[in-house]
Amino acid sequence: MKKIALLIIFAMVMQVAWSQEEANYDESKVPDFELPDPLKTFNGKKIRNSKKWIKKGRQELLDFFTENVYGEVPDELKIASAQIVEQSENALNGKAKRRQVELTFQKGNRNLHFFILMYLPKNIEKAPVFLGYNFYGNHTVTEDVNVIISEAWSRDNPSFGIINNQLTEQSRGVRTNRWAIDKMIDAGIGLATIYYGEVDPDKDDFSDGVHPFFYVDNQQQPAASEWGSISAWSWGLSRALDYFETYSEVDENKVIVFGHSRLGKTSLWAGASDERFAGVISNCSGCGGAALAKRKFGETVGRINSSFPHWFCKNFRNFNNNEEALPVDQHELLALIAPRPLYVASAEEDQWADPKGEFLSAFYASKVYDLFDKKGIPSDKMPAVNEPIQNTVSYHIRTGKHDVTDFDWEQYINWAKEQVLK
Repeated sequence: MKKIALLIIFAMVMQVAWSQEEANYDESKVPDFELPDPLKTFNGKKIRNSKKWIKKGRQELLDFFTENVYGEVPDELKIASAQIVEQSENALNGKAKRRQVELTFQKGNRNLHFFILMYLPKNIEKAPVFLGYNFYGNHTVTEDVNVIISEAWSRDNPSFGIINNQLTEQSRGVRTNRWAIDKMIDAGIGLATIYYGEVDPDKDDFSDGVHPFFYVDNQQQPAASEWGSISAWSWGLSRALDYFETYSEVDENKVIVFGHSRLGKTSLWAGASDERFAGVISNCSGCGGAALAKRKFGETVGRINSSFPHWFCKNFRNFNNNEEALPVDQHELLALIAPRPLYVASAEEDQWADPKGEFLSAFYASKVYDLFDKKGIPSDKMPAVNEPIQNTVSYHIRTGKHDVTDFDWEQYINWAKEQVLK
């Protein structure tokens, strides 16, 4: 027993030491690797047309990502009630409608509530929308004093006035720079946003949020193949889409799911696992998002599973420092979105998220879009900074850091108008 205990301690020490090793930012140190072909099944059979892709290729890839990366949602949990708790016909200086909707979920003695904040163009009867999570509460995306402050747990951020895990008035409007709401409304597109911590708090604790609704007997955390937080957040986006299917002011067939960073990983998984989303945007999503895992550049599978063990299912840990054993890579996650429009974006200074790996992933996913006669990324040569490639599969790398900027939104809006709204 003493020997086993020592081995366990040694393994833990080695894991910490490995996780603290300096990340690789040198292209010459990227290992040789072979990417799996999305147009071949796991047993090597060639996929030659879109019907075969839908019937065979897509399904086995979706099953693998579900069971070994993001995790399976154990059961259904439908909306128990939906209520508009606040609204205005004259938001944003009179050019938009504001709606705040509370969705409630119930099972046994458990209740879960999350709020959707919507700004919709006044001149459109049934509006297309960008749907995406925010990091610190709906009240942070706008200076609008009418937006409700969430009571859910939050990560502390003293610079935003968030201490003791409580959101406050001091943080109102602190993230307006990431949400070009006026530009969206002017383009005839609404915004629907949700504080992700209301669906599942972003901490390594599965005792709260939506996970316990599905526990059986004395279960205290998801099984190895069951959902981590990214899958839970994706579940929440699909429930919002369920609501839009019943709500007359939103065009449920033109909902574009958006996410930045860990929420970009979430938007990709939501778009891959729920084909109702009309388009998908990944902004600086990095490892476990758009970036190729086998490049081992910047953040790696081992690093992300060590730092954020609750994001993915436990089975994903089998590939810690072992990316070469993955029979898939993230270009095949992107391929699951085909033939629907997809936009992948990077930032020049965000090397942790591996911009080149994000670009190559979009490029290699494009061969699946070819099956549907949809135009993807035409070359494996990255475009110049601030010069977007806009097709059904689009990509840009902009100047700056890990963030969301007006430049990003200008590209997303133009792309949405061309690829989704038409």
